[in-house]
Amino acid sequence: MADHTFQAFEEIVVEKEIVFSLSDLCRAAGASPTQVLGLVDEGVLQPSGSLPPQWAFAGRSLRTTRAALRLNADLELGTVGAALVLDLLEEVHALRARLRRAGLS
Repeated sequence: MADHTFQAFEEIVVEKEIVFSLSDLCRAAGASPTQVLGLVDEGVLQPSGSLPPQWAFAGRSLRTTRAALRLNADLELGTVGAALVLDLLEEVHALRARLRRAGLS
C-alpha cells in the first residue's frame, strides 16, 4: 500500500498581507520596470503614491502582473491587449458571482 503523508503548511495570503514597491513587484513577477509602468499607464495596476519611487502595490498586483505577462508572452497581445483581456476576465468573474448569488448557476 502507498504511504500517504500530509504536511501542514502555514500559508500567507499575498493579496491581503503584502505590499510591494515597484522594484519588489518587478522582482517577484519577473517583470521589468518598463512592463510594470505600462500596466500602470493602461490602468491594469493602481499603485498608491504619486511617483514610481513612492509607489506601493497591493498584493493582488503580483497575480495581475504575472497574468498580464503571460498573456503578452503566450498570445503576443501587448500591454493594451492584455489589459483588455484582464478587464473582460474580471467582468466575467463578477457576472458569474452574481449568477451564483441569485441561484442561477
